[in-house]
Amino acid sequence: MILGLDPGDAPRVRRADWLTARLRAAITDGTLAVGSYVPASRALAVDLGCARGTVVEAYQRLVEETLLVAEPRRGIRVAARPETMHAADGMNPATSACPTAAPFIDLAHGVPDVTAFPRAAWLRAEREVLEAATVAQLGYPDPAGAPELRTALAEWLARSRGVVAHPDLILVTGGVAGSLSLLAQVLAARGERSVALEDPGAAGSRLLLRRWMPHLDGVAVDEDGIQVDALATTGARTAVVTPAHQYPTGVVLAPERRRGLLGWARTVDGLIVEDDYDAEHRYDRRPVRALQPAEPGRVAYTSSLSKTLAPALRMGWLVPPAGLHAELLDLRRATDLGPPAIPQLALALLLRRGVIERHLRTVRVRHRRRRDALVAGLRAGLPDMRIGGVAAGLHLLVDAADADDVELAARLAAEGVAVQPLSQLYADAAPRSGLVLHYGGQPEHVLAAASVRIASALRASPPA
Repeated sequence: MILGLDPGDAPRVRRADWLTARLRAAITDGTLAVGSYVPASRALAVDLGCARGTVVEAYQRLVEETLLVAEPRRGIRVAARPETMHAADGMNPATSACPTAAPFIDLAHGVPDVTAFPRAAWLRAEREVLEAATVAQLGYPDPAGAPELRTALAEWLARSRGVVAHPDLILVTGGVAGSLSLLAQVLAARGERSVALEDPGAAGSRLLLRRWMPHLDGVAVDEDGIQVDALATTGARTAVVTPAHQYPTGVVLAPERRRGLLGWARTVDGLIVEDDYDAEHRYDRRPVRALQPAEPGRVAYTSSLSKTLAPALRMGWLVPPAGLHAELLDLRRATDLGPPAIPQLALALLLRRGVIERHLRTVRVRHRRRRDALVAGLRAGLPDMRIGGVAAGLHLLVDAADADDVELAARLAAEGVAVQPLSQLYADAAPRSGLVLHYGGQPEHVLAAASVRIASALRASPPA
């Protein structure tokens, strides 16, 4: 029998779950040595009397966990022994006789499943681009971004998000951070001295804008999104919002708030900066339409590849109102002459061929599985736990009730789980206590182990 696996041992769970666990255990205890090749999926399926798809799914999960690696025309081999497999029992996988500290699990930083990055497709695209690149394409880049990418982005954003954008209006940026930096500098040069931000909100955006703006106004967020009535009292004429999936609460901007926000911008002759954060990761229904199409002259739309492919690409886009475009382009030209051209041309090729959309469909399934594993583990430990942001995105918000979430996060860090205290993401509003858990970058078994520790820590937490 191949690998000594007996299908009669399978409990009443999905066969793919059972097979994944058995293969992981075989790698852990050295039965499958690092560098060895696993059986072909068809052969193992015949041996186990199961569908080939079951074996393919198990192999794919272990590839995602970086325990296996697929080698074209050679097969699938064991890439590494897991260092985190014994999170629950505290035993070192290298020697079952020696107890060791619990493994470190990072749920504090937001990254997608970067193991799913389409490396082969990206390499093929860059190779094809380099083979066909013209003299002009290898010269100094267009400061607005490669025309080929701006054209592909205009089509993709219109199709996927409803964004109204002519290619000549799009600026390719160094992610959302690059977009915010350009906008803040141009607004400051125009005499603006204040920007309103959602409260709580992303600490990185607040830090970046503080570099250029003398004053930042935190505007409270509730279950319907940013409170527009409170925004109107700040005196700010620029507001940065995440309407599709607010960070960190996970709420979607309600229809009446969307109308109110647009009305506010018209009243103060202001600007809405729409950070389309996590819009592509929606699990319960189709993503909500972007805000920008309702009033392109009042909304600057920005997004990036950080949660779509990988943060390391440092590529995003900005669709500003037409009245801001010339000033933004001048600033971009004076800053760095524009972003590198070759990665832009590769992305344009992948967008035109539908590779990015197929990739998104794949990672949505993986991220949904990871979310489900974390939620199931948390609810198993604390059935009445209040969890927000479940329907979309790559993070959850766990209510910590009256506990001190900073102390709770420190205690979890000592136990090997890094989480983000919600209270530290507030600027002006009265802070709530909670834990922000970023699950996109962790495989399911690690999230299951982390959920046990988180639920245990919450049960043991006294009121602040």
